[in-house]
Amino acid sequence: MQQNVITVSQLNRYVKSVLESDFRLKDVFIKGEISNYIKHSKSGHIYFTIKEDSSSVKAVMFSYYASQLEFEPENGMDVIVRCSVSLYERDGAFQIYVYDIIPEGKGKLQIAFEQRYKKLSEEGIFSEDLKKPIPKYPETIGVVTSKDGAALHDIINVIKRRYPCVKILMVPAIVQGEQAPISVINGIRALNMEGTSDLIIVARGGGSTEDLWAFNDEELVRTVAKSDIPIITGIGHEIDVTLCDYAADLRASTPTAAAEQAVPDKNIIIENMEYLKSTINNNIRTKLNGYG
Repeated sequence: MQQNVITVSQLNRYVKSVLESDFRLKDVFIKGEISNYIKHSKSGHIYFTIKEDSSSVKAVMFSYYASQLEFEPENGMDVIVRCSVSLYERDGAFQIYVYDIIPEGKGKLQIAFEQRYKKLSEEGIFSEDLKKPIPKYPETIGVVTSKDGAALHDIINVIKRRYPCVKILMVPAIVQGEQAPISVINGIRALNMEGTSDLIIVARGGGSTEDLWAFNDEELVRTVAKSDIPIITGIGHEIDVTLCDYAADLRASTPTAAAEQAVPDKNIIIENMEYLKSTINNNIRTKLNGYG
């Protein structure tokens, strides 16, 4: 009889090995609702339960995977989790180890956008009180964008055509991918430290939501809002709106539109000067005729 006696740790170890040896349980997609959500402040690990009407399973998402989530999971959120199935040997607790969380309904980027907008809006980052006036006749304009993109070409052409006397300071930046936020941040900070620009244009040409996602980065949004130099954003196409657009002092629909709003039109200035000249000459003639 004693030959069949095993310890608790032996049992847990065996059951864990059985679960982990089943290839069908190494990469599983499970649908359910999040509850009992807890994020450990020090480790960054996420603990929660995936449940349906009559069943539930405990879940853990280690910090490495949690840090890659674009949105913050919430209780009551319907999701699909990608995971492996195992057993926490110490407690004999059956649970799943989550690699990714996919929201049902709205996409995860849309949820992330809404969550960040709410958070930053409550902090006052988008307040109209923070908006700085755009100078009417800038002498120097800083441009933060890709040195190889069409956006830079369009901005330079428009500015030089409309207001050729302005000086342009180009600060090249990565505008897509993981390195883009810090690259744009560094460009804005460099222009603020240099201090000669009257205005900054932050721009990027069109693309998908994923292509433009860098401009929803929290630190970049805060940097735009806190810039001592007024910022015009021209990101994507007219229908594209990023969190940086909300934080900017002025949002333009495209890089070309940003350039148009950054400088006056020399032709209008010349017309106004001709009108003033004509008005002055007429007034002088009227005065002189009065003396005759």
